[in-house]
Amino acid sequence: MNFVPQVATAEISDADLDQVSGGLAGGVEAGLAVPASAGAAGAGLHVEAGPLSLCAGLGASVTPGAAAVNGHAHTTMV
Repeated sequence: MNFVPQVATAEISDADLDQVSGGLAGGVEAGLAVPASAGAAGAGLHVEAGPLSLCAGLGASVTPGAAAVNGHAHTTMV
């Protein structure tokens, strides 16, 4: 007797996979985060609409004798 588990595999198209995983579903998703603490603050934004994704962030900190600010933006299209 063979007690080794058997697994059946099958090919799945990209379109079918998008339907299963959420893929390129219509609609808009967005998120915003604004954390802050003593002397520092930051903000982040993430928006997705169909195949387009936009991420952006901004951060700043102030200490006695120094200040720093940074920012970034990133887009992705499938």
